[in-house]
Amino acid sequence: MEHAGSHSFLPGLRLDDLLDELQVRLQAVLSTRDRVYSLLEAVVAVGSSLELDVLLRSIVETAVSLVDARYGAMGVIGEGDRLAEFIPVGLSPGEIEAIHHWPEGKGLLGLLITDPKPLRLADIKDHAASFGFPDGHPPMTSFLGVPIRIRGEVYGNLYLTEKQGGGQFDTEDEAVLIALAAAAGVAIENARLYDQARRQQRWLTATAAVTRHLLSGAEPGDALSMITDKALEMTGADLVMVTLPMDDGDHVRIEHAAGHGAELALGLVVPLDNSVTGEVIRTGERLSIPDFTTDPRIITTPKANLPIGPLEAVPLGAPGRVRGVLSAGRRPGARPLTPAAADMLATFAAQAAIGLELAEHRKQAEQMAVFEDRDRIARDLHDLVIQRLYATGMSLQGVTSMIRVPEVAERVNRSVDALDDTIREIRSAIFALQTHPDAKPAALRARILFVAQEMTAALGFSPSLQFNGALDSVIGEQAADALLTALRESLSNAARHSRASKVDVIVTAGDELVLVVRDNGAGIATGGRRSGLRNLEERAAALGGSLTTRPAEGGGTELTWRVPRSHD
Repeated sequence: MEHAGSHSFLPGLRLDDLLDELQVRLQAVLSTRDRVYSLLEAVVAVGSSLELDVLLRSIVETAVSLVDARYGAMGVIGEGDRLAEFIPVGLSPGEIEAIHHWPEGKGLLGLLITDPKPLRLADIKDHAASFGFPDGHPPMTSFLGVPIRIRGEVYGNLYLTEKQGGGQFDTEDEAVLIALAAAAGVAIENARLYDQARRQQRWLTATAAVTRHLLSGAEPGDALSMITDKALEMTGADLVMVTLPMDDGDHVRIEHAAGHGAELALGLVVPLDNSVTGEVIRTGERLSIPDFTTDPRIITTPKANLPIGPLEAVPLGAPGRVRGVLSAGRRPGARPLTPAAADMLATFAAQAAIGLELAEHRKQAEQMAVFEDRDRIARDLHDLVIQRLYATGMSLQGVTSMIRVPEVAERVNRSVDALDDTIREIRSAIFALQTHPDAKPAALRARILFVAQEMTAALGFSPSLQFNGALDSVIGEQAADALLTALRESLSNAARHSRASKVDVIVTAGDELVLVVRDNGAGIATGGRRSGLRNLEERAAALGGSLTTRPAEGGGTELTWRVPRSHD
């Protein structure tokens, strides 16, 4: 009986074992199913975001949740196989503040960059590539890292540390993270394309707005201020500045600024030589500065006043025609502008410079139209009005001798004098019209030639000219204007009163500015009108000079007018 009972008990034990094993395996299947569902939900959630910054953090948070890690991070690889961006999850603000510096892509993180394949460790410090942690970093033991690829290129890596419960990451954790990384690569690529499209749209909108503003007739200063604001908005910089050369050619000044510290930057003046701005203006090439506070080309004053770390400086204009420098900086300790943002800044600056060039050409064209109209008016006044006034004055003077009533003759003479004054005023107006406000005054020699040519029609011949001394050197403008008036009045007298066939003009610039006008005419009639000569005498006396007239050798009149050369 005992033997038979023992045989019936053994199958029961085996059945219980089988049921327990079945239950364990069923539990594992259910756990795997739940994990697969969680992974699928995570993939769907990750793929639903198109904001790149939001997406990157969401991927790290999802990875931490899927593998039960305490800490997680994503490192985005930049130029030179260094980490251009680092997104941590699981650290409190206080812990983040305590860390001396973010990882730079060395040690285990550098190994994942140079050898991008999954890496799972029970203890970080036991690996030969372990580089240790920076000061203030919390302790970490277990580690799991996988690369994120986009179209075969490694975009960055996912790092998970400290398995919850004190255990280690297993093969299932690794498989789940690899699957998530694959989905993350697709989602990141979509977000990057979306971000690039939006950035391109913002760039086109900003460029169109600036160009439209420039071509609408806005002042260049207003346009540069707008360029500064748009650059700050597009690049994500903390401070954007426009620096322009000063008139002395030796210094530059920050004329426009926007962002954090703009009030400190505005109006700051620095030397042009051996400076970042000077180098950009000289070469016409963009310049990247990793740290504004330590660069030897930055002098003490801007270092002390501008809250800038990384800086990107681009020229406003092509090499050889750089009008200024557009700079975008970030706060000390921040990462530099992304390559895409730096490229956008350079392209935007080039486009803005084209707009400035077009606006300047438009302004010059408008000025030329005004100048041409003024020249036309001046020609009409000279060729029509003055000639008619001359003819009228000479006709009146010709009939004066025929008038027997002294009072009437005197009135006619006064009318002739009034015509002379009117002619002088019209000539002054012509000179003002033909003098462009932005142009430098013509040399005195050229202005004397102009007066001589102007009076040729009235004389009936060209006067001879002789110049002595440095007439084209600095001569007081008041003295020069008075000399031209004296020359014009003297030639006018020779044309109307002396019936001369030859006039010699001698101008000498020594200690005094001396004008001699000698004609071979009838000379100055006794008791004749001297209103013009009186005006010349008064002008010369006002400048500390004098006017003398005497008979010329061989007949005619010699007029000598002189004033101190230095009088202004």
